[in-house]
Amino acid sequence: MPVTLRDVAVAAGVSPATASRALSAPDVVAPETREAVLRAAQALGYRPNRAARALSTGRSGHLCLVVPDLGNPFFAAVAKAVQSRARAAGYAVMIADSEEDPRLEADLVAQLGAQADGVLLCSPRMSAAALAAVAAGPTPVLLVNREGADLPSVVIDDRDGIRQTLRHLHALGHRRVAHVGGPDGSWSDARRREGLADTSPAGLEVVELGPHAPVFSGGVAAADLALAAGATAVVAHNDLVALGVLDRLRARGVRVPEDVSVVGFDDGPVATLVTPPLTTVAAPLALLGRTAVDLLLDPPDVTPHVVLPVELVVRGSSAQAPADAAAPTAPGT
Repeated sequence: MPVTLRDVAVAAGVSPATASRALSAPDVVAPETREAVLRAAQALGYRPNRAARALSTGRSGHLCLVVPDLGNPFFAAVAKAVQSRARAAGYAVMIADSEEDPRLEADLVAQLGAQADGVLLCSPRMSAAALAAVAAGPTPVLLVNREGADLPSVVIDDRDGIRQTLRHLHALGHRRVAHVGGPDGSWSDARRREGLADTSPAGLEVVELGPHAPVFSGGVAAADLALAAGATAVVAHNDLVALGVLDRLRARGVRVPEDVSVVGFDDGPVATLVTPPLTTVAAPLALLGRTAVDLLLDPPDVTPHVVLPVELVVRGSSAQAPADAAAPTAPGT
């Protein structure tokens, strides 16, 4: 027979109602009473009925995290941090992978959000209308690395990441850089393209390529386009795309960084496992996940829109531009 709350109450010498309060609302009972109930529960191996607790408290004890691709190291790192932070706060996390389908993301928020106390939504490409519908739902939602619908959000500073990257490449003598964009409709890709337009150093020409899938194969396809454009450096949408670029350049006999420099974005675990080690924009992924949980569980009075700083980490995949690298040709010449 399973141990019941009544068994715990008898062992602790209190009423079942007091035992229930000690476990679900400890602030309303004396500390010594709570300790007695906890000792009894532990000794008997009591496990509370979560469904009953949810009905009595209005809380499920669960959070929901929706990501577009758990195979992407970016979202895997965020998910790990979210789970750790939520667990420390007494919550379990339901994690759902939308397989890069914005329509499925909305369905997952509706289905899993009904069972959760809050939703953390990583949705780079959900439409503004769909996002507004999500915001109008009954469950609190916080956006991760995306802004919109006046929902609370925490993002990384994509624009500054691009600014740091272009300045680095310009200082190395590169004058024609290919930017491998992400998938069509990507929020972070749009912010980076804004950064390209606003922060490119004088004398640096950026060739915009894409949209491309944010995966290894996207980089393989983009590498040929970058070479055809005469670029001496390639800035990839993320580290996975950068790995695809490196692989294709190697297959074509192009040396990195002697002939072409390559820069990624995210600084995931793979960045230091390749040859040469990848120069990349380091995004604080663990901090992104922890901050998202904190803001969802303890929101400030004003809707928060937090921007986290990034840092370019220079490794072996970027170097001085080739000596014969030509300056970009002016239009009409």
